[in-house]
Amino acid sequence: MNILKISLRSITAFLVATLIVQLVFPYSQARTAQAPASCGQGCVRYDVVVIGSEIQGVLLARQAMKHGLNVIILDPRSKPGGELVLGQMHFLDEPNDKNKKSLVQGDIKELFDGFKKGTIRKVPEFNKYYQKMIRGIPIKNGIQIQSVKTIPVKGEKSLQTLTYRLNGRDYEVQADYWVENTDFNALTGKLDVKRIPGMESLYKGSGHEPDHMAATLMLRFKKVDWRKLHQAVLDDYPLTNVQQKYGPNTYVDWNIATGFSNIMMKYKPRDPQLVLRGMNTLDQRHGEVIMNALLIYDVDPADPKSVQNAINKGKTEAPYVLEYMRKNIPGFAKAELNGFPEYLYVRDYNRFETDYVMKYEDVRNGRMFWDNVSIGGYPIDLQATTLIPKGIGFGKTDKYGMPLRSFMLKSYDNVLVAGKNVGAEIKAYGTARIMPNTALAAQTMGIILGREKDKRLIDLNQADFRRIHAYLKKDYNIVLDK
Repeated sequence: MNILKISLRSITAFLVATLIVQLVFPYSQARTAQAPASCGQGCVRYDVVVIGSEIQGVLLARQAMKHGLNVIILDPRSKPGGELVLGQMHFLDEPNDKNKKSLVQGDIKELFDGFKKGTIRKVPEFNKYYQKMIRGIPIKNGIQIQSVKTIPVKGEKSLQTLTYRLNGRDYEVQADYWVENTDFNALTGKLDVKRIPGMESLYKGSGHEPDHMAATLMLRFKKVDWRKLHQAVLDDYPLTNVQQKYGPNTYVDWNIATGFSNIMMKYKPRDPQLVLRGMNTLDQRHGEVIMNALLIYDVDPADPKSVQNAINKGKTEAPYVLEYMRKNIPGFAKAELNGFPEYLYVRDYNRFETDYVMKYEDVRNGRMFWDNVSIGGYPIDLQATTLIPKGIGFGKTDKYGMPLRSFMLKSYDNVLVAGKNVGAEIKAYGTARIMPNTALAAQTMGIILGREKDKRLIDLNQADFRRIHAYLKKDYNIVLDK
């Protein structure tokens, strides 16, 4: 009898614990991920294959795995992390609506909250956030895509298999869905797709070759006196006088410094491929800062030699930039260089047509879409090219929607694009491209892939999205329907 009582008590406790888990985490236990299936000799099949390890694709993969899908990241880079970790793009831009209310939602909000509080500022702190997001996701680094195979499906093409090489050996994978998540078209560059015109579409006349915004080598300094920099600007208030002295958009608080273009843009680089723009500098605490200001023209991120050449040029120029800032920027008199990132911050490369390509009018007019997967809101900011050396802006926006169709590659029923691969005309891209906008879209797509297993994404309709938006709000605190 005592044994029976103990057994019943144990069973009851187990059932109660299971019920609590399901109530508290209703979808984290949706389905236990199974081992990847075989699709023939030497082939492995997944639900989702993500190409590249930028944070956006990581957030998509993370949600898909949470909902029981078999996922793998195949990364052409030798290390994971993309621009956030390898490129150390730590000067974060935040989308806001016309009332200056933050539009950051989803898992990327943890990063931005820590950034604003000052707890995520230094390299190890950014890396810790990234490692938390990628934890448990299978990843293979250093892969080289050899070939892809597509099949016709209902008037579309479907990407069936991909062959990649790793350590001298070829592997084949199949997937229900594929995600382009690199900054150099590692996957989409091998498909039958049409390029969306880029920066060259802003130039008068015709005949311009494809052109892209400059990349950046982030510059790190130590022994910076931030208090002195801040006080120097305060001493020159009011703000109209500050901006007259230092240049438009000059601003310094206890976290960031922007502007100073009257000083910065007088710097003459030794290499014509480089230009120094406004400061865009982050205080990382204890005299350390990181600056998004050294632009590098004509970088081809699909060419490792072009990337390495640009990094080398930036490193060679950095001591001269330091010397100039020591002489001309308050608080930098004793500054020193503090190491370099392993990679560049690549703003812009080839993007290809999606089922819906976002337009300038969409972002300017705050258009909302029935299939929103993100809400964006940021000034239309296009950075320098050789023909537009100071960049160009087209004003601020209120919040606007970003539809799923702008992340679904045109003519393919199972290829998604993440991050800066978003389908947008160049002016719309100037605002849509920033990290929180595309990170939320990627996370939302991961959730939808996991919860809409019985439907193909291409078949989702307006009624489906009313239901999807309802559970995103209820279960994930993601609001996309207004």
